[in-house]
Amino acid sequence: MPLPWLGVVLVAVAYLSAAVPYGLIIARARGIDLRQVGSGNIGATNAARALGKKLGALVLLLDVLKGLGPVLAARLLLPPSDEGALWLGGAMVAGVGGHMFSIFLGLRGGKGVATGLGVILVASPWAGAAGIVLYVGIYAATRISSLGSLAGTLCSPVVMYFTGSPLPVCGAALAIGILIVVKHHENIRRLIRREEGKV
Repeated sequence: MPLPWLGVVLVAVAYLSAAVPYGLIIARARGIDLRQVGSGNIGATNAARALGKKLGALVLLLDVLKGLGPVLAARLLLPPSDEGALWLGGAMVAGVGGHMFSIFLGLRGGKGVATGLGVILVASPWAGAAGIVLYVGIYAATRISSLGSLAGTLCSPVVMYFTGSPLPVCGAALAIGILIVVKHHENIRRLIRREEGKV
């Protein structure tokens, strides 16, 4: 398949894979609508609050994998060229965008942290590992998931840049970070007011 068409297919698959709202599906199987409880978010943190830590962990895993899988396919199938890096960056952003703006939920969705982690782990394992370490350290110290998530997300493009990732991939990571920060605007307000809940 010629590169432009392959790139389009990979971007579309990344979006559609990430658009599947696993948290909502699992909660509905338990008779709960995640959008009506807790923070109203469909991601792992709210799932853990509403369904317990085990099902919250399952939602986390599925949200990571739905970002990781298509971007891994893109990395394996695309050539190691500037154009290939552009399409890889497109698949990264589409993967996180699918979770945030799901076609199955009227272009609504979650905040993208777990799916973003899956995407970043493929694009740059060093950046993914740094994000995880930073999240774990901040969460262990504060028990505030959003604070660790934001810190881990924002460190990723910096680590990618200094470890030699292609500029289009670094740019995609930065775009993902900005989207995640925007999606966390309410959390940021609560953090400033010191009202953010602990998990």
